Amino acid sequence: MEGKAHFVSPEIQDNPDGWGPCSVPTAFKDIPYQPFSKGDRIGKVSDWTGNIYQDRRYANKYQSQFGAGNQTFSYYHEEDETSFQLVDTSRPQRPAYLKNRNRVNMRGRNRDQRGGRYGNQRFDNNQSGGMQNLMRGRDNRNKFQRRMQRNYGGGRWGDRKQGGLHKRVSSVAVREEWKILEDGELDFPRLTKLSLPNVGEPEDLYVCGNLQYYDKTMDRITTKNELPLVGVDRIFHKVTTTDDPIISKLLSQGNVFATDTIMATLMTCTRSVYSWDIVVQRVGSKLFFDKRDDSEFDLLSVCETANDLNIDEGSGINTPTNLSLEATFINQNFSQQTLKKKIMSFDKTNPFVTEEDKERVASVAYRYRKWDLGDGNAVIVRCEHDAVMHGPKGEEALINIKTLNEWDSKIVGVDWRQKLDSQRGAVLATELKNNSCKLAKWTVSSILAGSDYLKLGYVSRVNFLDSSKHVVLGTQQFRPKEFSTQIALNMDNAWGIFRCIVDICLKLPEGKYIIVKDPQKGIVRIYDIPNSTFESSDEDGDDEDEEDDEDEKDDD
Repeated sequence: MEGKAHFVSPEIQDNPDGWGPCSVPTAFKDIPYQPFSKGDRIGKVSDWTGNIYQDRRYANKYQSQFGAGNQTFSYYHEEDETSFQLVDTSRPQRPAYLKNRNRVNMRGRNRDQRGGRYGNQRFDNNQSGGMQNLMRGRDNRNKFQRRMQRNYGGGRWGDRKQGGLHKRVSSVAVREEWKILEDGELDFPRLTKLSLPNVGEPEDLYVCGNLQYYDKTMDRITTKNELPLVGVDRIFHKVTTTDDPIISKLLSQGNVFATDTIMATLMTCTRSVYSWDIVVQRVGSKLFFDKRDDSEFDLLSVCETANDLNIDEGSGINTPTNLSLEATFINQNFSQQTLKKKIMSFDKTNPFVTEEDKERVASVAYRYRKWDLGDGNAVIVRCEHDAVMHGPKGEEALINIKTLNEWDSKIVGVDWRQKLDSQRGAVLATELKNNSCKLAKWTVSSILAGSDYLKLGYVSRVNFLDSSKHVVLGTQQFRPKEFSTQIALNMDNAWGIFRCIVDICLKLPEGKYIIVKDPQKGIVRIYDIPNSTFESSDEDGDDEDEEDDEDEKDDD
């Protein structure tokens, strides 16, 4: 029909034997062509002559391998980016603590470095009475104190240097007769990809203990009305799994047994930097996860995940071991100082309390809970609550109380006395960076126990050169599951890591094994060890105690 346009279909060339056109179009017959390799860089097609840019530094930048003479399609960058400079004529501002730094009295510094006025202070376990009961497991309170004094300068961190770098030593000496399992080397990238979703709600099997009520006046503490930290004379039981009499009564309820601290260590192992170890015993079809009696497993780490902090390497108060002792002392005393005398008692009593120590036991309640891991596997965990408080609607809420401590604001980079009231988020963010593993363990323990709230206290030294006196600067409260989201803690991944370790151990024959975190790498290794390993340590410890007692009698 007239007046309508006609569509003319283009000519399409089909090449059944290869790719590209079958013949060169007439419009492109006289255009020169430069051969090129697939490895050559493609030049700027608008530079037809190759003679515009005469800078010799770029003469061979896009040179074809087929010859240097043909520069038809070579590309030259218009500008030299290396010549760019940012000129700042303003005077750099130095932090306040760096001013007059070169005027420090070198005489005093040398004295401190030799262990003089401040360089060789030791943590006084008996100063406030609380540290003397730090590790009351079976009968090892005195053994622990003597052992910590003997190992004061070392510990699992190993305050040594090799090649100018801080060298961390293993928490346990790996012996020659120990054999690593075939599937017993788990690297952190592999563990972070594991997941065990849809873990059901736990079943409460046994609840016991006494809890004191939290004093809500502690929530009104600020940096302007700081409160001195008071030492309390309380006993804290840290009993391992196989020494728990309640777990021995619940053997028919499951096949995997552990404490919340051991579970939290395994579940958050990908965040750990320092070395740790956990003993695994396979008895029949059951697994028991234990800690060693002479380990530092229950001590709190300080700045474990910090990358840019300069920790003391000598014998000062800021060595990793001394900071760990100080943090544990603060955490235990703060958790008891925040409580009232009012007590809520459960039907069953604390299984670790004796009549003579009944009045000195710290506020604690134990909840034995059971989780179904699938495939016929059930884990029973002893969980802990630190206190109870009245919720927003007057209900009784179970809580866990933990403490973050400031030891030197100049090293950490955030001054709590200036930032805590106005920028608490910045303080918490710094703690999450420096103590990611410790906070993750606390959160996992609170979730496993079913605590309604997690209380965090902020405690600082009165003087940064003295580790024996502290003040409370504030508190903060979180719901454990909400806090786990803030710190990027994935409980599905945590359960996946634990299930992976359980599956590996259940495939092993009966015997004793040990899980060790490599002190230098992000690797967890499982070793097959003789059944008699670590059993003679108690006898040796008793002999040492007898010798110490005899020495004390001789001194008297």
